[in-house]
This record gives sequence, C-alpha cells and structure tokens, in this order.
Amino acid sequence: MSFSVPNDFDPRWHRELPELACAASAVSLIMPYAEPYVAKSVRAAVPHLEEHPELHEQAKQFVREELAHHVSHRAFNDVLCEHHPGLRPIERIMRRTYGWLEGRSARFNLAFAAGFETVAYNAARWVDKKMGTLFPRRGNYDQHAADLFLWHLAEEVEHKTVAFDAYRTLHEGERGSRRTYAAAMMLSAMLLALFTILGTLRLFWDHGRLFRPVAHWRMLTWTLGFTFDLFPAMAVSCTKSHHPSKLVDPSFYELWLRDHRAEPPLAA
Repeated sequence: MSFSVPNDFDPRWHRELPELACAASAVSLIMPYAEPYVAKSVRAAVPHLEEHPELHEQAKQFVREELAHHVSHRAFNDVLCEHHPGLRPIERIMRRTYGWLEGRSARFNLAFAAGFETVAYNAARWVDKKMGTLFPRRGNYDQHAADLFLWHLAEEVEHKTVAFDAYRTLHEGERGSRRTYAAAMMLSAMLLALFTILGTLRLFWDHGRLFRPVAHWRMLTWTLGFTFDLFPAMAVSCTKSHHPSKLVDPSFYELWLRDHRAEPPLAA
C-alpha cells in the first residue's frame, strides 16, 4: 500500500488534538532516515538466512515493507516541510545520525533493527489502547494523515517477529549478544524520543502552542503512559525465554488492513 498527500493538505491535521498532529508529524520526520537504516540492516542479514527458508522470505518482505514506509513518509514530510521550513535543520541532524549508525558492525545494526521494531510494536499497542481518544470514529482529523500512521503501525504489528528472529538466529549464543541487543534497543528508543521532542517543539512553536499549558500536559500524560508500557516490554524482550509471538496482537490493525487492502481508498 502507498498513500498520496492532497495538495491542500493542512499540517494542523488533527483539529481536536493539535498536539497529536505535532507529535505524530515529528515521528514521521524520523522515518525516512530510520527506516532505510533498519531495512539495510535486515537486508544485510538476508543472504545468511538461506538455511531458514521461511525466515529468509519474511526478511525479504520485511525490507520491502520498511522501504514502502520510507517512501510514503518522505512524501508526507516534503509537504510538511514546505509549510514548516524550520524542520529542515532537524532533518539534517537525523540524516547524519542514522548515516553514522550505518557504519557500525553488522551485528549491532541488526540488533538495532530488532530493538527498533520492539519499540515500534509497543507503540502500536499503546495507540490501540488509546484509539477511541486519539482517532475517534467521527473525529475532526484528516483521514489521509490518520491512515498513513495507522497503516504503518498495522504493519509493525504484522512483522513484529522478523528482525528479532533474524538477530536471534544469526547471533544467539555469541558472547554479549543480549547486551548488544539491549544497548541497541535503548539507543533506538532514545533517538526516537530525542527527535520526536525536537520536531514536536518546533511544530508547537510554529502552531502557536509552545506556551499553552494544555499542550504540554497532554504530551506529558501521553509520554508517561507510553513509557510505563514500553520499559517493562523492553526489559522482557531481553530475557532468554522471550519471543514476540507470545504477545497478543491488538485486533484493530488486522481488521484495518483487511478493509483497506480489500478496497484501498487512498492508494496513490
């Protein structure tokens, strides 16, 4: 699936929760740099997975999906930055950061991909719990933007095991493999948080919400709620007995994908 951005797209696309539009748009800014890095990390592992045919095919599909996310977010971000050129310096920092990470070892890069997907999966679970508040059925928000983010989260749920399985298959039993995974996952979460904060604050400034107490209160409650969900999940994912398949997927995303793939109204 891919999505087009209307010419008259309004960056203040969530009228009821403008802070959500700022935060989600800030996350979108990261994707054209984080997603290609994650995709390249898994792609580098693909030739080494030929003895595991099912995982080998899943890894190739994973790479295609991640690059599709990159393309759609790039189109969204280009429109966003036309309205908010102050976001361009933040993009340059992101490009340098993830470009520098690509120079790390293949093991670290794959561990980062696995950790990044752990964080993304838990983001999808958190949004699912808040769906009625963030994206109510008859809410006052732009459906194109909402569908872009929901599609991305749905596919994070769909391929939640792939990078994790690739890392465990190739590096389980190696000295320090679990510590490498934990460190890379923590770094992925820290970068996601840092760049989301920078992008959100810039959009708060542009939208005249930087000095609105309600804006910061909403961001604080969302951040604390997500953090309390994420940190235990990250810790559990480092244990030897953990596997993402043991987690119960939120049902919303499967139904959403089924509906949109049957009749994709926003396909470009």
